[in-house]
Amino acid sequence: MVEPVDCVVIGAGVVGLAVARELALAGREVLVLEAADTFGTQTSARNSEVIHAGIYYPPGSLKARLCVAGRHLLYDYCAGHGVEHRRCGKLIVAGDAAQVDELRAIQARAQANGVDELQWLARAQALALEPELDCQAALLSPSTGILDSHGLMLALLGELEGAGGLLAVRAPVRHLQLLDRRPAPLIRVEVGGAEATILEARSVVNAAGLGAIELVHQTRGLVPAQRPPRPTRWAKGSYFTLSGRTPFRHLVYPVVAPDAPGLGLHLTLDLAGRARFGPDVQWGDATDRRQVDPQRAALFEAEVRHYW
Repeated sequence: MVEPVDCVVIGAGVVGLAVARELALAGREVLVLEAADTFGTQTSARNSEVIHAGIYYPPGSLKARLCVAGRHLLYDYCAGHGVEHRRCGKLIVAGDAAQVDELRAIQARAQANGVDELQWLARAQALALEPELDCQAALLSPSTGILDSHGLMLALLGELEGAGGLLAVRAPVRHLQLLDRRPAPLIRVEVGGAEATILEARSVVNAAGLGAIELVHQTRGLVPAQRPPRPTRWAKGSYFTLSGRTPFRHLVYPVVAPDAPGLGLHLTLDLAGRARFGPDVQWGDATDRRQVDPQRAALFEAEVRHYW
C-alpha cells in the first residue's frame, strides 16, 4: 500500500530537524525519517558544539554569509527557547612571526565577512587573558560561543511536533524514485525497518548526513548531471578530552596554513567547563571507522604544546 504525504525529510540530525521545523511552521505536513533509534546520533552528536563567528570562510561565499547571519539567529534561538549556551569567546593564537602575518590575513578576511568585533592582542594582552598560553599575538573573537547540541535538537523537535510534524525512528530509506505524475511530479520513498512502507511525497529533503550522497545514487529517475561524484576519500576527526581541570576560559585555536585541512588541533570547552582537543583530520575510504586510535594522543600533545 502506498501512503501519500506532503513533505519527507530524511535524517533527524540538526539540519534535518531545522528544515522540518521550518516546513511545519509554514503549514506543511512533514514526516521525518530517521534510520537510528533516536534523533541526532551521528554527526550532530560528534562535534565541537561551537557557535562560529564567520572568520575563516572566503569573503562573499555562501558559507561566510550564512555563518555570520546564522550566528545571530542561533544565539537568539537559544535564548528564546531555553537552549543552554555561553558566549565564551575564542582566541586564535600565533606562535611565531610567520604566523603573525597569517593572523593579520585572518583578521582581514573576517572583516571582509562583516566580522568587525575581532580584537588584536599583543603577547602581553593575550597572556593577561590566558596566562597558560604560549603565543606571539592573538585575535580575540568575543562572539564565538558554545551550546548544548542535544538541547538544540530537542527544541527543534518540540516545535516540529507542536506544529503537527512527526518523527519516525528505525525507518531507513532504501530508495527514492522520481515519478512523472500530473499535475506535479511525486517522489516515491521506499522505507525499510520493521514497518516497511512506500510513501509518495510532493517534496523530499535529503539530510541524511554521511549517507546523503549514496542515497542520491540510489534515486531512480535522475539524470547523470544531478548525481554528485562519489567521494573517494572520507575525513574523520578525533577528539581527546583533558582529564584534569583546564586553565582556560576561552576556546583556543592555533594559526594554521591557509591550505590546511581543518583548523588545527584546537581546544574547546563544554558547558560544564571540561576541555577537549581536536578534531584532527584523518583521510580514509570508509565511513564506519569511527573509533579513536589512542596512540594519536602523543601527536595531539605535541601539537597542543605549541600554544599551551
